[in-house]
Formats: sequence, structure tokens, C-alpha cells
Amino acid sequence: MKGGAKIHLSSCTINALQSRFVIQSSDFLMDPIEDVFSAMRIESAFYAKLEAKAPWGISFSNGPHIRFGLVVSGNCWLTADGLEQPLALTESDCFIVRSDVRFVLRDDLQSQVIACTEIFGEGSGDTVAFGGHGIQTDIVTGRFAFDATGGEPLISVLPPVVHVSMDGTRAHLLHATLQLIKMEAAEQGMGARLVVNRLADVLFVQAVRAHLGSCLKGMTGWLAALSDRRLGAAIRAMHGNLDRTWTVESLAAAAGMSRSAFAQHFRKIVGIPPLDHLTNWRMYRARCLLDNSNLPLAKIAERIGYETDGAFNRAFKRVVGVTPGDYRRRQSG
Repeated sequence: MKGGAKIHLSSCTINALQSRFVIQSSDFLMDPIEDVFSAMRIESAFYAKLEAKAPWGISFSNGPHIRFGLVVSGNCWLTADGLEQPLALTESDCFIVRSDVRFVLRDDLQSQVIACTEIFGEGSGDTVAFGGHGIQTDIVTGRFAFDATGGEPLISVLPPVVHVSMDGTRAHLLHATLQLIKMEAAEQGMGARLVVNRLADVLFVQAVRAHLGSCLKGMTGWLAALSDRRLGAAIRAMHGNLDRTWTVESLAAAAGMSRSAFAQHFRKIVGIPPLDHLTNWRMYRARCLLDNSNLPLAKIAERIGYETDGAFNRAFKRVVGVTPGDYRRRQSG
């Protein structure tokens, strides 16, 4: 571009380009975790800024959404189902709570609480002031809508509460996103709600990634295998090419291991044999396609590595409990 000219894009243009990129990027081989994030189709459904003055307390019931929070200033306590002890939160801490978990935020563990439904209005981007007349704590909080089937492999391994502090290994990335959210939430300029929602999506991915990076040591399962130097290569090859006719030998070759050593190491880390994991992941991708596309069953079978409808039907019913056709009808009904 000559003369250092600048391009100014409208929000409509940016959204159109973003949508085009998402569609086109699905044609490329993705990392397995990226694949899950994409299948989740995360979308921020609601956010609000809390200005809570002591004494205060707010309870959140379980429901269909993952909830998140960012402590902009001040301190508070978080208690939740599944937490062994209360979690102390301070400025710049963020947390993510699974959708099936009830939790409470409050300034002091003895403070009385009221239900979140009595505090929040219907609109996103609201600033809600409540509590007494004491020290103030500001929290940006919100919830995510996501595809339950797409998120299943990831959500199932998350603890009830993911707590990420700014002293972690990815603190600089989280801190940058946090600062942008804080500025947008404070200024409430044009399009602030849209910007905060998009940044919250990014923050969710960063927070989950930071959590996984800090706790994979000693874990078992496919995520632990993904971080294993040898198994990781086989996992990426398998997940990225589900339509290939994989054998234990070919997967061992991708890992650079002998067949017997690979099979033993895979089962130790993942918990099941390699081909069982392959079948499970194929059925996961099949359910995502059945949920979110109108592809014929034969085409879905081909995409995930089955040469015939019959073989696909038998495998799907063995793992899921119903045939692909019945599954699609139940989801659409």
C-alpha cells in the first residue's frame, strides 16, 4: 500500500471477514484442542459489571451456561460445589465455573447472599451496583453459550472451577486481554458490548489453555497424551485424518515407537487402547456433524473413516446407544 495509507474497516466488514475466515479455516488441519474449541461454537451470551460494596454476596445456580468472572479491583471469596475450600480472589484473578456447578461470590464468608436472578437485568453490558456501604469490589462477569456435544471432550476434564491468577505461565496473554476488557467495560463506548463479548471468548480459550498447561503433569486421558512428546504426534495424526484406515502399527510409526511399546504406553496414558480412542473420537465428530449439518449419513461415514453405512451404523450404535439416523431425529425433534 503506497504512502502509508490506513484502512478503516466497519464492524460489519470485520464480522463478515471473521465469518469467512471461520468457514475457510475448517478446511485446514487443526490441532485437536483447536478442533474442540471450534466445535464448541463458543458465544458470549451475557456480561455485566458488578460494583459490590461490603457487605455483599451473590449466588449463582447451575444451568446451561459456563460462567466466568474477572476481578477488576478489590477482593472476594468464591465457594462452589466440588471445591474443597473457599477460593480467595484478588485483583486481576479470573475464574471459570462449569455449567453444572452452583457457586457463591461474596466479600466475607459470613455475608448473606442473594440470588443472581434478583441482581441482573436482561440486557448485556449493564453495570449493577449493590450491597452495603463498605469497601467496593468490581467484577466483570458473564456466561457463555456453547454447543454441548462439541465441548464434551474438553468440558468433561475441567474441574468445577478453573482459577487462573496473573502469576501463571501465560499471565502476559491473560493480562493483555483482561486490560482490554477492563477498559471497554469502564468506558462503555459504541460497540462496547460486542467488543467485551469477543474478548471474553478469547479469555475463555486463554484461561482453559493456561489451566491445562499447568495441570497436565500426572494427568491421564487424551489431553495428557497430546502433551506427551511421542504420543502427541500420533494423537495429532489420528485426529487430523479420521478418514484414514489407521492401525496400531501405523499409529506407532507416527509416534516413532514399536507397536508393542506404543500400545502399552498409549493405554497407560489415555486409559484405553489406541483403536478404541480412535473409534470414540470418530463418534464424537459424527455427533457434531449430525447436530450441525445436513450431510447425508453416507457422507458423514466417509468423512470419519467408514467405507460403508453399515459399518458406521454398527459402530455408532455400539458407542452412542442409538443409530445415527435415530440420533439425528432426536436432536432435531
